[in-house]
Amino acid sequence: MKPQSQRSRRRPAGGPDGPGAGPSLPVWRADNPGRHLVAMLAVAVTLGIAVSGRAQTPEPPRTAWGDPDLGGVWDYSSLTPMARPPEFEGKPVLTEEEAAEYLRQQTQFYEALDDGSTVPGNEIHTRVFIDAGTTLVLDRRSSLIVDPPTGRQPALVDGAAARMAANPSSFSQGPFESHRDFGLTDRCLASIGFPIVPGPYNNNIQIFQTPDHVAILAESMSMVRIIPLDGRSPSGVPQFGGDGRGHWDGDTLVVESTNFDGILTMLATEPRRLVERFTRVGDRIEYELTVDDPETWETTWTARVPFRQTAGPVFEYACHEGNYALENMLRFARAAERDALPDPR
Repeated sequence: MKPQSQRSRRRPAGGPDGPGAGPSLPVWRADNPGRHLVAMLAVAVTLGIAVSGRAQTPEPPRTAWGDPDLGGVWDYSSLTPMARPPEFEGKPVLTEEEAAEYLRQQTQFYEALDDGSTVPGNEIHTRVFIDAGTTLVLDRRSSLIVDPPTGRQPALVDGAAARMAANPSSFSQGPFESHRDFGLTDRCLASIGFPIVPGPYNNNIQIFQTPDHVAILAESMSMVRIIPLDGRSPSGVPQFGGDGRGHWDGDTLVVESTNFDGILTMLATEPRRLVERFTRVGDRIEYELTVDDPETWETTWTARVPFRQTAGPVFEYACHEGNYALENMLRFARAAERDALPDPR
């Protein structure tokens, strides 16, 4: 279906019927003042609801051509976990006291990296690398995942766990015969900003807009996605990072990505379909992602991540220039093989 023009998407000021338009006022009739009073009360209630609705959902800033302005640098760091922790099972929203205690525990967890102690799962990091954020989401949700209601990813289908565990990674048992035995993050080829979910550091993106394209730059691994908004169909060609197509649904930018080539295992797998929604609310963007992959999960799942506007800048992520680890891991693997050989003497 051909998308609406930019002009037709723009919302006229004053109401749905144009400048100054609003509910029709009843005509006074002297022969039925009671009916007139009821009608006037109905109009007052209608106007009150409209005004209240506008107060709760402020008009987003707009581009020169009328679309909501998503441009700029956005920080999506958060200490709210992706999946709901077991101690909060059945509790989608935390009390103020629970949120404060969880935030204290998470802050303490990262500060422990400073004293030289080993933190399980973070042996490769020191505190200087960590910038995971200092806050939880404003509504105190216990997880970024909002669907299923459990706040956790759905059950895996048969065979999915083994397939995900077989992904190349420096955390696997090897063997490490070449660079292809390592993951894309080890090789500086992945994107830690697609989809846009919080990680240990570099939780920044920059968005650029034109009337017919949106470009999203992820700071980590410096990946850029260029998304057409002109209604063209997906190419059908499998691509690294998929083939994204966008359109406006009211004031929400919807991006649907398909045709993943299976290489960029951003969620330990590449989904069949990824739908992202970007909604500007004041100085924030409400970002929502829905993952559809029946070969991995029994049902779809959805997470919601808030973006905060920041002055930036987005720094260069010079991964290749400092990637001594890949060469050293291969060198260590060869040394381990030599050590395993029988002594020739």
